[in-house]
Amino acid sequence: MPKVEEKQVVINEIKEKLKGAKSAVLVDARGLSVEQDTSLRRKLREAGVVYKVYKNTMLDMAVEGTPFEGLKSYLAGPTTLALSYAEATTAARVISKEQKNIPKLTFKAGVIENTVFDAQGMAAIADIPSREELISRLLGSFKSPMSSFARIIRAIADKDAGPEAVAAAE
Repeated sequence: MPKVEEKQVVINEIKEKLKGAKSAVLVDARGLSVEQDTSLRRKLREAGVVYKVYKNTMLDMAVEGTPFEGLKSYLAGPTTLALSYAEATTAARVISKEQKNIPKLTFKAGVIENTVFDAQGMAAIADIPSREELISRLLGSFKSPMSSFARIIRAIADKDAGPEAVAAAE
């Protein structure tokens, strides 16, 4: 197979992976040991994130005309691509957690919901809790005032009913 056709196969593969992605994160993974890289890949795979190394020229051609086109200016040096499909912040969150154990792992940039973020922006995005965690916090904040309201109503009802009704209710 000629070189041009081989390259086109890779470009088409990248384009296909980008189609359903909610976010794309570029990472510099230079200097990682095989053990560290294997651990990172396993954690990303478990989180539903596609993580693969591509040549910058292939990425450059593949992102052309897509919502991820803003990544072109960050395609210098070794680049690894992490794509999230279920939740936009998953890749950034997993990579950020791993950075604590692997200091050589660094963000380059990313695109989340058609917005390009630099390395600092990706670090900030990584601190956003998951959707499930945000929902549980919201529900928890609803529960506390409702519980207090229910106790107040019960205290008022018990006060109005008198001691005989309270003893009968227990």
